Formats: sequence, structure tokens, C-alpha cells
Amino acid sequence: MSEDRPTGERHVPVLRDRCVSLLAPAVASAREAGRRPVLVDATLGMGGHAEALLAEFPTMHLVGIDRDTEALRLAGERLEPSADRTDLVHAVYDEIADVLADLGIPAADGFLFDLGVSSLQLDERERGFAYSYDAPLDMRMDTTRGITAADVVNTYSKEELLRIIRSWGEEKFAGRIASAIVAARSETPLETTGQLVKAIREVVPAAAARTGGHPAKRTFQALRIEVNEELSVLSRAVPAAIDAVRLGGRIVAMSYHSLEDRIVKTAFAAGAKSSAPPGFPVELEQHKAYLRLLTRGTEAPSQLEVEENPRAASAKLRAVERIKEHPVDRNRN
Repeated sequence: MSEDRPTGERHVPVLRDRCVSLLAPAVASAREAGRRPVLVDATLGMGGHAEALLAEFPTMHLVGIDRDTEALRLAGERLEPSADRTDLVHAVYDEIADVLADLGIPAADGFLFDLGVSSLQLDERERGFAYSYDAPLDMRMDTTRGITAADVVNTYSKEELLRIIRSWGEEKFAGRIASAIVAARSETPLETTGQLVKAIREVVPAAAARTGGHPAKRTFQALRIEVNEELSVLSRAVPAAIDAVRLGGRIVAMSYHSLEDRIVKTAFAAGAKSSAPPGFPVELEQHKAYLRLLTRGTEAPSQLEVEENPRAASAKLRAVERIKEHPVDRNRN
């Protein structure tokens, strides 16, 4: 089984080399200022990106954050050779400020976000993230707390199910699927992915499945987002990283669907333009842009990388640099 393979074989980091090259100037800026560089991998997963960063920058310190306790364990094993340069923390990635404060770190030189579901979560069948095999309907990234996907499909009203499947899954058959879930659970509770897939298949036209991929794909995405509050967490996490990154520091974010990318794009774009009111005669210091966009739109993996790692196919990378001080920067050391 896949979980018996070494972590390095189970997890292929998406756009690894590009992430390293984008963060390199932030590391150099810290060194020039006489500081030990601090990079935060806010979505550590199995540690593939972290391993590459630690290898490339031998003087840096890494803070790795993940809500998944199994991912933290596996990443800890993978990063053991650099254990003296790492702090691995069980937390949700919108808790950046608290994590850094607890570690006594006033600010970081770089942040990396690799969003969405991880290879670990997809590969471990009992987690219930995948529609390709039968498993308990769980979908929690942090299995120590929170509601499960089974709780959602068995307790939400038809209207609530319609809302999340349409909004988070961008599913055009959301109404049919919500009705099918309610009808199916009236017979017996939906406890496995197989039961849910069966209910969805019965109402999604075969022609739509042939052209749009697996008929349950968007519903599973919607449930995963709902269970883990992914979009609300991300909406807090990106501003938290912007607040916590030093002058000359960088933030790299990879998203895998339009809802995630929209949140990242909006936060980055807001910081990269003047906030002066239209027609204002003079741009005051507080109105000046505090971020510089490092990517033109989004960057995508090469065809070769997608062939080697099919899960990279939908990745969209954006990156920014902090170019204007925070009001509190002068007090940081």
C-alpha cells in the first residue's frame, strides 16, 4: 500500500524549485541584515517543500505548521536531519501570529502556502477524502476535532447542502445532488464515500460525467471545504502572513481551484496598489503600495512536472514581496 512507502516517495512537492527560487531573495535579505533567516511553511504536509528549503539554505530556520497530526509526524521523520533548525507546530495556518509569538519570533522572512488537500490525505483511504474507493465519510484535516463529512450530509438541511455544493463545489447539478442526499439518508444514514457516490451518480447525467470528470468530484470538494472551513481560514491566513512578513520578505502561495486563488489574488492585489482615494492630489505615505507582485497573473507547472506528478496539474502559483515597512517594523529585531 502507498502508506508503506517512504515519505519522500509518497509526496512530490509541487513547483518545488520555483518556490525555492522565489524565496531565495528573502533569505539573502535576512543575511544582509545580519539575521538568521526564518521561513514559515504554513501548510507543511509531508515536508517536501520544507526539505528542499532546508537543503538549499543551510543557515535558515524553518517553522512548519500543519493541522494534520499524522502529517506532522511524517514530516518530522523526513526533516530529522535538520531537527535543530526546525519548529514543527500543530496548528491551523490562520494561527500564524500566535505560532510565531509562542516561538518568540517577531517576524518571518518568508511564507509558503501549498493549499488544498495533501497527498497524505488523498492516499490514506480511511480519511474519506477520495471518491475513488469506499471509506468512512470523514474528510477532516485535523482528526482530533471538528465535524465530519458524515455529519454534514446527514444533518444539514437540503437548502444548506445546496448552498455549499453550489458555492464551494461550483456544481451545476447542486440542486439534484442535495435532493438525492436527503432522499438517500431518509432510508439509511450516509456513512461511507461509496454510499455518497452512489447517490450522486443516480442524479448526475452520464454525459456530464463524461465531459466534466467524476460526478462526485465537485461535491467532495465542497464537503471538504465545509468540514475544514478552508476558505474562511485562508481569508484570515493570507493577511496574517502579510502582517508577519518582514520588509524584503516574500510570500508564495499555490492554490488548486478558483475559490482559493481568488482569495489569494484579492489580498495580494490590494497590497500592490495605492490606496489613495480617486482624484486625491498627493499620494501620502500611508497610501503607498506595501507589496510588489512577483508573478504576472499565475504560474503553472510545466508539462513535464504534470506528467511526473499529475496532482500538480491544477496548481496556480502567486508570489509577492513586502516593499514597505509595517508601522511596527522599526521595533522588530
